[in-house]
Amino acid sequence: TTRPFEIFGAPYIDGETLATALNALRLQGVFFRPLSFEPTFQKHARTICGGVQIHVTDRTRFRSWKTTIAILKTVHDLYPKQFAWKQPPYEYETKKMPFDILVGTDRLRREIEAGAPLREMERWWQAQVNAFTAKVRPHFLLYA
Repeated sequence: TTRPFEIFGAPYIDGETLATALNALRLQGVFFRPLSFEPTFQKHARTICGGVQIHVTDRTRFRSWKTTIAILKTVHDLYPKQFAWKQPPYEYETKKMPFDILVGTDRLRREIEAGAPLREMERWWQAQVNAFTAKVRPHFLLYA
């Protein structure tokens, strides 16, 4: 798409169904609008795709990481037969899953596959973010 990070979809996605499911999560600072589009290049060129447009309604409350994981989990849950993780190799790595490399753990992917609730996943990743922030952030603050 010419609007990355704003519009996404795939030929197997029903935009209305996905938007309804995502909006039902009541994520803060974001609204999902259903749409259909026809990519002109890349993987699904000249194929009608259903999807959603992401509207950030309050940038101070919007949580991009949580929203990203919610989208992945929802698409995985709604379309388990069509959804597939990109398989190795990925750049220099030939064994690890590309998603695991990008997020730094296989735990997130395994929990999505196992159907773990978003809140449960958020608990452990937020604890890790808090620990990292407490340890690293003070070394980089110029004025505290």
